[in-house]
Amino acid sequence: MTTPPFAPVTPRDLDVMAAQLGRPMRDVVGIAARCVCGNPLVVSTKPRLADGTPFPTFYYLTHPGATAALSELEVGQVMVRFTEELADDAQLRAQYLAAHEAYLADRAQFGEVAEIEGISAGGMPTRVKCLHALAGHALAAGPGVNPLGDRALALARHRWSADVCRCADPGAELPVA
Repeated sequence: MTTPPFAPVTPRDLDVMAAQLGRPMRDVVGIAARCVCGNPLVVSTKPRLADGTPFPTFYYLTHPGATAALSELEVGQVMVRFTEELADDAQLRAQYLAAHEAYLADRAQFGEVAEIEGISAGGMPTRVKCLHALAGHALAAGPGVNPLGDRALALARHRWSADVCRCADPGAELPVA
């Protein structure tokens, strides 16, 4: 297992993420990854929200620059290419299955929810459905855990990187720590 427990979430973290996402945060259990400046990149959310809604996306990418870069990749059909590679590569399938299992184990530490049992995020373990979810998992778990999340982050480097703070970019309206 790779990530939980998390450091405490501060009121500032919640304010920054609300600004990043344009909505109040719900049922946060931790900040799973941070920008080099300290701002949140990935939030972890309870698997069942306070209103009773099942929420399978335990690792949620919040940083606007990261989400924009990954959206660009999705428009460029990277998900289709990754899904085709997954179908053709047994080793990649095994690594992706292991990533799925790691994701489920991390989330299970915060409760089991029957409605989402066996469901992780991003299409794991059989297809690629959301690069944002895979990149969020890769950022939270670290390199080598989610092979397609790692690859998506590598492809996004032309526009965004976790190694370079872009929180203060014009129009971002996010405080820098």
